[in-house]
Amino acid sequence: MPSSSRLIPLIIASALFMENMDSTVIATSLPAIAKDLGTDAIVLKLAFTTYLLSLTVFIPISGWLADRLGARHVFRAAIAIFTIGSVACGFATSLGELVAARGLQGVGGAMMVPVGRIILLRAIPKSELVDALAWLTIPALIGPLVGPPVGGFITDTFGWRWIFWMNVPFGIAAIGLATALMPETGVDEVPPLDFKGFLLSGLGLSSLIFGLTVMGRDLLPGWSPTALVIAGIALTALYVRHAQRTPNPILDLKLLSIETFRAGVVGGSLFRIGVGAVPFLLPLMFQLAYGMSAFQSGLITFMAAAGAISMKFGAAWTIRRFGFKRLLLANGLLASLSISIMGLLTDTTPYVIALTLLFVGGFLRSLQFTALNAMSYSDIDSAQASYATSLYTVSQQLSLSMGVVLAAFVLEAAQWFRVEQALTPMDFTIAFAVVAACSVSAMSQFIWLSPGAGASVSGRGASPGQPS
Repeated sequence: MPSSSRLIPLIIASALFMENMDSTVIATSLPAIAKDLGTDAIVLKLAFTTYLLSLTVFIPISGWLADRLGARHVFRAAIAIFTIGSVACGFATSLGELVAARGLQGVGGAMMVPVGRIILLRAIPKSELVDALAWLTIPALIGPLVGPPVGGFITDTFGWRWIFWMNVPFGIAAIGLATALMPETGVDEVPPLDFKGFLLSGLGLSSLIFGLTVMGRDLLPGWSPTALVIAGIALTALYVRHAQRTPNPILDLKLLSIETFRAGVVGGSLFRIGVGAVPFLLPLMFQLAYGMSAFQSGLITFMAAAGAISMKFGAAWTIRRFGFKRLLLANGLLASLSISIMGLLTDTTPYVIALTLLFVGGFLRSLQFTALNAMSYSDIDSAQASYATSLYTVSQQLSLSMGVVLAAFVLEAAQWFRVEQALTPMDFTIAFAVVAACSVSAMSQFIWLSPGAGASVSGRGASPGQPS
């Protein structure tokens, strides 16, 4: 791939590195944060879901802002907001302050990921898209690779607040690279902002997930969580009706008529429910059920990211060799199995076996993500890029939120059933099995793909094109 095609994804990845490292570091440090703030570790799922919900609310507007203000300017502003949010997280003295700061981080992250992807889609030819996505994700995956052990070491040695403050130099470096090297991309005509759609989708999705997150924990009075869930469902339904009648909805559901994009959104969302639960469950299992320190936990969980990185070097060849349909079906089943197997690890499992299983699982899940991302955009043209990116990324973050909510629900149900706070290894075994079942259900979407789906990217068979 030409060096110019590598430069753009590497610049974008410098920001994604910071975001991905932050996510894995906080997962490793949850027990320490909970102890310092005087709350339960499972309740800190709010730190996960609030960030993901903030992404869900503000991602739809990111594409419009990139078209209106310029992608490079929005990208730099997003990095700055994320960095400021990181500083605020480090100064939090209560659960509420931490949740609010994580929400601010989410506003920055909501623009970093999709705007970076918009720049990539508009600047890179389709024939080079798979390679570009691989280059984009390699540096971004270094964050999850070094995040768990580094986060564990920093938490045990200096305190958990420094896991957020260390984002500052990375944020400054990313802003500098974007200013000096990032190309400016845009469109000739920008339609008016669908403000009504922005309110309906944002309030609907956030109310639904937040209501599910706080349900059963006495964090809100009375029937408030149930009311939030009902309101979220109603507002989301109103948005679907609104999107069908609006020429330029902020989340364009008409894009789901494209076979490859629909499979990527629906099937990818089901698969990500299982994957989204993994970084939440693993550190809790190793530290709460098996008594490991944060550093010990990080030294094991980082192997999943190592497996993910190793896959990237052969991603393009694998997709071109097998095509999207066969790869997504076969690899999806194996990746789902790898999630359930993690629940069978014990404190007596030899390190070599545990590390090998995590490495292989990371490899399989990363291959599935790369194939899903490349296939989803294979039939999207430049004019649809911002709308497709918004819808795809919202569904992605929503499903990751659901993964955390579902996993936490299983663990909380176990606590309620036994009337005790201590979690047992069997609780985690059940939780991993439940979320893995969600990932398996994604195969129901991939099996209906045509043999030549995504051929403009994979190079196999005739492209199905876009339906009229």
